[in-house]
Amino acid sequence: MDGTISRHRRRWPRTVRRLAELLIVGFILEYFVVPQIGGTHKAFHVLATANPFLPVVGLGLEALSLFAYFELTRSLIPKSEDPGLATVSRIQLSTLALSHCVPGGNAAASTLSYRLLTRAGVGGTDTAFALASQGLGSAVVLNVIFWLALVASLPIYGFRVAYLFVAVLGLLLMAFIAGIVILMTKGDERAMRFVNAIGTKLRFLHPETLPRFFGQLVARFKQLSTDRRQLAKAFFFASANWLFDAASLFVFLGAFGRWVDPVALLVAYGVANIAAAIPFTPGGLGVLELTLIGILVGFGPPRAIVILGVVAWRLVNFWLPIPVGGISYLSLRVHPPAPSPAGLAERRALWRARWHWVIELFGKETPAPVPSRSPSIIDKVVESGAPLDPNSPLVPLDPLDPGSPLAPKAPPLPPPPA
Repeated sequence: MDGTISRHRRRWPRTVRRLAELLIVGFILEYFVVPQIGGTHKAFHVLATANPFLPVVGLGLEALSLFAYFELTRSLIPKSEDPGLATVSRIQLSTLALSHCVPGGNAAASTLSYRLLTRAGVGGTDTAFALASQGLGSAVVLNVIFWLALVASLPIYGFRVAYLFVAVLGLLLMAFIAGIVILMTKGDERAMRFVNAIGTKLRFLHPETLPRFFGQLVARFKQLSTDRRQLAKAFFFASANWLFDAASLFVFLGAFGRWVDPVALLVAYGVANIAAAIPFTPGGLGVLELTLIGILVGFGPPRAIVILGVVAWRLVNFWLPIPVGGISYLSLRVHPPAPSPAGLAERRALWRARWHWVIELFGKETPAPVPSRSPSIIDKVVESGAPLDPNSPLVPLDPLDPGSPLAPKAPPLPPPPA
């Protein structure tokens, strides 16, 4: 038994080392080999003419794309179980980093996301429904964007046979998703009998576990299909996620001196992301870049500018989320999310109290109010303006003396009667 444990311990660092080697090789290929294709090494003068402000704008657009992705997740979680934007963003960044490190990483990322969301207080069924709806809905929105751009490009660029395969693949995917939705909303009786048959053959599960879980998923799908407001919200954030990401690519290409036609960009972007969904490499590394570069160059921009723009965009789209996601996962381990909405509200109240304390500590100090008091004899002497004789002895003045400055002043006489 000790030998088995030691072998597992040795196998785990070996797996991590292989993944690290794969990422290093991918980084070298993308940033040192790909720029040499087609004589791009002779066009490094393009870097000297690049606009330094536009990459910052591209980074901001990529951040907005991630924000829309976080809000898409939250829109599919019941409000009573919503762990908050800070927790959802840390969880999604952690899973995004994992999907960029493992081939076919979407499955591993979904498993990690399920575990982290359930630890944050979201129910198991609601978590599974949110993750499934997010993945299927994002795929549908991407295909809709691609088809709209493809139809808009036909009068300008004409039909290209190379897009036919991707278009057919997208149609098959949308038909598959439509079949799942119909099965979940209309054909639940036949599906339930099928799930019951499978559940009775799985020895590691109770026979009623799988049918009960499937029934809860069907109920959530029916609820979503009748809630138009939630559907519109989810569609908006899914569209914003893809469009902000494509806008970031558009800006990075423009930073090197060539603005690409948005319609052509969306066609190339859709084809590349649909092709990258095939789990050959982590996050479509290599597949997405080569597909995107090949299609964009066919629309007219110089190869050097396209390669530099795509490589710079992938630096913030693919590579930057890896260290950020690692830090987010460590923050979840050090500062785990609240396990319930009550705990989340209590934690938010604590942070607000700390924030007010910091404001009061470093805020501008107001002067203390001067206490009011009755005027003294010295104040009355000073206010009277009477000259002081330095040779006269300092004797106390009699306030009853009419010639004393301390004597009370007589009130003015009333006017004589007319």
